[in-house]
Amino acid sequence: MVTLIGANGAGKTTTLKALAGLLKPAEGRVHYNGRDITGRPAFELVRQGLALVPEGRGVFARLTVKENLEMGAYSRGDRARIATDFDRVYALFPRLAERRRQMGGTLSGGEQQMLAIGRALMSRPNLLLLDEPSMGLAPLMVRRIFETVRAIAAEGVTLLLVEQNAKAALETCHRGYVMESGLIALADTAPELLNNPRVRQAYLGE
Repeated sequence: MVTLIGANGAGKTTTLKALAGLLKPAEGRVHYNGRDITGRPAFELVRQGLALVPEGRGVFARLTVKENLEMGAYSRGDRARIATDFDRVYALFPRLAERRRQMGGTLSGGEQQMLAIGRALMSRPNLLLLDEPSMGLAPLMVRRIFETVRAIAAEGVTLLLVEQNAKAALETCHRGYVMESGLIALADTAPELLNNPRVRQAYLGE
């Protein structure tokens, strides 16, 4: 688990979009699993095992919870295994199982975040990109989301987390990068960054 932290406008979301194939980098290359994927379309990257949970969640408001999850498996051909993945998502997020027939637009913010993560998991990713999963959520829901993120990582999924809550992100992840004005300013293990005076002053409010 790796986190990318930084101030608003530092380039964190842009970085995730470039990795996910939603933006083409102005310069530099993107490599994934030993392949150059620069400029490849997003749908192709999903098939290669890369999934993005976007900032703002991107839930389909007029589709049910179950239909939203089905959209995550849209590019898959192994229909028999999809039922197993529904069970996996519902085990991670029991609330979604309770609301599987409810419209996505009627869910609370926390439930929509669960749905966005669950939808991404339905594509069976090897690399999961999470953009601001705690944004706008109550502290209790933030804790639940981060507990689930840890559970997903324990299943063998690699996670890259962009998060405004730097403390929670660094306490959750193994390694961290600090981005400033589009550049990596610091890189270290998460515990070292948590104890870095510069990070503590700029991002932890100390």
